[in-house]
Amino acid sequence: MPTNQEWRNPQSNRSCSMARRSDPYNEMTHNDTTDTMSGCRFLLLVSVVSSWFLAFGLVEFTIAGENWPQFRGPSGQGFVSSDVQLPVEWSESKNVVWKREITGLGHSSPVVWDGQIWVTTAAVDGSVLGAVGLDAATGDVLHEVFLFRPTKVDGIHHDNSYASPTPVIEAGRLYCHYGRYGTACVDTRTGDTLWTNDELVVDHQGGPGSSPVPYEDLIIINCDGAEAQYTAALEKESGRIRWKRLRSAPYRDDPTTHRAFSTSLVIETEAGPQVISPAADQLHAYDPRTGDELWHVRYTGFSTVPAPAYANGLVVFCTGYFEPQVWGVRTDGRGDVTESHVAWKFRGATPDTPSPTVLDGKVYLVSDSGVGTVLDLATGDSVTKFRLGGNFSASPLVAGNRLYFCDEEGRTKIVEASTKPRVIATNRLDGSLKASPAASGHAIILRTDTAVYRIEDGTAAAIVDP
Repeated sequence: MPTNQEWRNPQSNRSCSMARRSDPYNEMTHNDTTDTMSGCRFLLLVSVVSSWFLAFGLVEFTIAGENWPQFRGPSGQGFVSSDVQLPVEWSESKNVVWKREITGLGHSSPVVWDGQIWVTTAAVDGSVLGAVGLDAATGDVLHEVFLFRPTKVDGIHHDNSYASPTPVIEAGRLYCHYGRYGTACVDTRTGDTLWTNDELVVDHQGGPGSSPVPYEDLIIINCDGAEAQYTAALEKESGRIRWKRLRSAPYRDDPTTHRAFSTSLVIETEAGPQVISPAADQLHAYDPRTGDELWHVRYTGFSTVPAPAYANGLVVFCTGYFEPQVWGVRTDGRGDVTESHVAWKFRGATPDTPSPTVLDGKVYLVSDSGVGTVLDLATGDSVTKFRLGGNFSASPLVAGNRLYFCDEEGRTKIVEASTKPRVIATNRLDGSLKASPAASGHAIILRTDTAVYRIEDGTAAAIVDP
């Protein structure tokens, strides 16, 4: 456990947040300090807001479906269990079970396993990279861990952080990835570091963004920089590279257009498992066990951030800057299937950052500027539109026929999926919501730029001294 002195203030400040708009990663902030091994400390300040239920032990965290192991949950697509009833109304003073403030900055999503909630965080200048483990019932800090102290820190885009990739969690282990600065495995029982890997180095030119995804005994990570582009799988047990697959399609001459920041999605098809891996100017499907390429499509687009979605044999994904589109591609091809397996293309209000979501044969999109669009999954035709307003980075969460959209102004807008989607509730918290939401049991777990919240119906928040 690090001491308070070790978490003291960094020597310089840098603006950070998640990726977006007008080639988001070319507009960067810079750090003139390259040697950060000494004095690279920041203070983790915590304060807890806890409800009267917790004080009297009336909350039990044993509801089925309590685990949220990766970016966008068990499915990688934002779905909660069908029997879960998430809250519809909350504020700083309503339905907040607890609130834990965390200094440092990170836009990774919370992950949940066996009564623990973990988030990654970083000094605002990137000089310290670590993680915090919380008790899911009380919000108490269980572990604060340092993982990396980079000796050289590159500048990042003003809308990114050094802890944007969401970790992966499973029984007893947390897998944290910080892009070029390293990947680490943490024992969630003790907080000890079990292994680190510093081999996945690329020139992000804007900071890290791609989250790891689990498959069997592997952690799979997209690495798409200006000078190198590949997907790699690390062994969970040791951190060693099991396989590493270079992108096979050609790139344009400008290295700026080689970068991407998207997260893979593991899917099951009739022919077997596939890991769907978006990149700049191309999307690949690999065998997750071996890394062998199964198929790919080619397009024009880079700085790709949204993760793909999958349903009914179609992968749905966004192509990236500067003229983003949404494509639907069949998964039963081999080789370059650009001319044979692209079912449809949509040109309209396309997300630069939030991921698409498929529900009941419809594709739900929200643009970074808050324009919602519903497409027919089979044809890609526009069915209807809805307007949310605000600015969006987070990917939506789906509970039954409700979609939860979190905006950068701290509001979560809940949309009822219907013939004419409508906003049924708007809930505001202090701070900005750029991390995608998580769920655990009947609770929604939200991370703002300053705090992690557990929110659940029927709780009355009361501030308790930390």
